[in-house]
Amino acid sequence: MVKAAFSHVTTWVFDLDNTLYPPQARLFDQIEVRMTQFVMDALGVGRDQADQLRKQYWHQYGTTLAGLMREHDVDPGPYLTDVHDISLDHLEVDSDLRDRIADLPGRRIVYTNGCAPYAERVLAARGLARLFDAVYGVEHAGFLPKPEREAFETVFTQDQTDPMRAAMFEDDQRNLAAPHAMGMRTVHVAPEPHGADHIHHHTDNLGAFLATVT
Repeated sequence: MVKAAFSHVTTWVFDLDNTLYPPQARLFDQIEVRMTQFVMDALGVGRDQADQLRKQYWHQYGTTLAGLMREHDVDPGPYLTDVHDISLDHLEVDSDLRDRIADLPGRRIVYTNGCAPYAERVLAARGLARLFDAVYGVEHAGFLPKPEREAFETVFTQDQTDPMRAAMFEDDQRNLAAPHAMGMRTVHVAPEPHGADHIHHHTDNLGAFLATVT
């Protein structure tokens, strides 16, 4: 039944963080530390206030960067370079996941709220380099983040993706609402399921789920 639900799909869209690698790698722990430090330096505030703003902007705007841009006119380029300058030593090559993604028919793309150069580093560390037809970062959406529908529309227009023939894999359930509304098949990749009308499927093991699709 799962395979039949994806029989129409010709474009497979994958988020990056905590989707193409397991959350146990805890890369975002490193990124959050660097985000807090960036907010401290950019706004001249203490660590507690910076950490509070980081969380507030993520909830309010979808990403901390979006909040910094809207509220403080922060230049996104240095921010993206700085916060993604992290160690990837905890990432492991996943040959099974690579094989499962390679078996998918049609186009395979990555779309992340991070930047594309960071995504390429992560893909290489996971053994997934040169597996995708395109890698899109927040810069390709004019720095407008998921979950904004306009962000998805901008990237999918560039990629010439037909949402009615596409599937979206995401760890953040908020970022599946717009794809669902656009007609995409949605898969929530997370340790625990989240019951919502905009989520068609849930898995805590992406490779195993993809094995049921092809």
